[in-house]
Amino acid sequence: MSDSDDTPWVEVPWDQVPAETLAALIEEFVTRDGTDYGASEVAVSSKVSQVREQLRRGEVLIVFDSASETVNLLTRREFRERVRGMSGGG
Repeated sequence: MSDSDDTPWVEVPWDQVPAETLAALIEEFVTRDGTDYGASEVAVSSKVSQVREQLRRGEVLIVFDSASETVNLLTRREFRERVRGMSGGG
């Protein structure tokens, strides 16, 4: 969970998300406009596998934003920075 009760962001355990929903969330994330994977083109299936592994390792988190009622994927660092920013600690 979050470091502060006043933040609108809540970490959602990836292994608690139904498999079909998780697959759709990851695929939407890796196919978003503006997502840059460098000079070479990477297959969507490869991107999905990479993000799934990052979720397993805890490097990427599924985050629910209660203010906008949206779900997003963030790196652990991005999540901590947002929480710190909301609590005035950053």
